[in-house]
Amino acid sequence: MDEFNRILIVDDERQNIKILTEFLRDDYKIMAAKDGETAITALTKSTLPDLILLDIMMPGINGYEVIKQLKSNERTREIPVIFITALDATDDESLGFEMGAVDYITKPFKPVIVKARVKTHLQLKQKTDLLDRLASFDGLTQIPNRRNFDMVLEKEIGKTLRNDSLLSLLLMDIDHFKKFNDNYGHIEGDACLKKVALALKEVISRPGDFVARYGGEEFAMILPETDLKGAIHIARQAQQSVQLLCIPHATSKVSEYLSISIGVATKLSSKKDNPIELIQKADTALYQAKANGRNCVVSASQ
Repeated sequence: MDEFNRILIVDDERQNIKILTEFLRDDYKIMAAKDGETAITALTKSTLPDLILLDIMMPGINGYEVIKQLKSNERTREIPVIFITALDATDDESLGFEMGAVDYITKPFKPVIVKARVKTHLQLKQKTDLLDRLASFDGLTQIPNRRNFDMVLEKEIGKTLRNDSLLSLLLMDIDHFKKFNDNYGHIEGDACLKKVALALKEVISRPGDFVARYGGEEFAMILPETDLKGAIHIARQAQQSVQLLCIPHATSKVSEYLSISIGVATKLSSKKDNPIELIQKADTALYQAKANGRNCVVSASQ
């Protein structure tokens, strides 16, 4: 197992933490919390663990309340939790699984059993994470795909409604990409898409900013907490980053090098646009950018 996998042990008995740490530390990076409240606090501040070993009977916040909070938080809900507890009744075990635990081990525990269960669930998590990535990322460019984009946009629009905040969307299209493929071949076309994706990734810098392959030669950028002026500024940076790639495009009618057209739309905090409406606004602006001769940025009317 990967030595960098992190395990958080949550138990109010120091001896239990000591024993678990001793037989797991050779294979994993161990984190520990003496109670539920300490664990919850640590999970909001530090690097997330890959798996949690959680006691149930603890002072203050018990294990059931801890897992309830973990599963209600988007940041922590996917972390596998194994209960290790003295509660050995069938009802307790059933409740543990109902609340989202992946396994249930009763005390006194056997080290060999704990190690085997930990290894199994970490392997399952790695496979699940890989499947999630394959489903959410574009195989060619290695940036988020349309499915991922749709989910993120819906989530961000929900945030704007709750927080009365701004949200901007950029839709970008490589100019005359079909002619590029016809002239240089699909292998060069694929290489071009990879370079453009990387260039666009380097434009965004804030944690909440998001870039995706929207489809074919189209890309999209979601910019939370960004007004129209800021979005246009980032759009021009994206346009320039592609131009600086200096990818020859002999059959383009607008530039000797590869270029992009960009449509910009901003959701005002006072407007309850849904994802489709915001996409339509950005798409209309992109259409206008193409009609204006391409290789330019156009913003949608508010």
